[in-house]
Amino acid sequence: MACIATFFVTHMALRFERECRKEGYDVRIIPVPRSLSASCGLACRYPCEAEERIKKLCAAHNIEVEGFHRLEGYN
Repeated sequence: MACIATFFVTHMALRFERECRKEGYDVRIIPVPRSLSASCGLACRYPCEAEERIKKLCAAHNIEVEGFHRLEGYN
């Protein structure tokens, strides 16, 4: 299973990646999977077990996330 955050704008995807990495999370920018849609075309893959902490981090840093998604069978 993969956990993926999508964004309305590219800037938020970059901020998400930067702030999460500062906190030690293994986060990577990826193209939005075909099964999802997003305005900016970028998404971030993050560790599923850290989702609640990452959501709090986003709230603390005013990072606007379009959605948090869990995809079965996505590598």
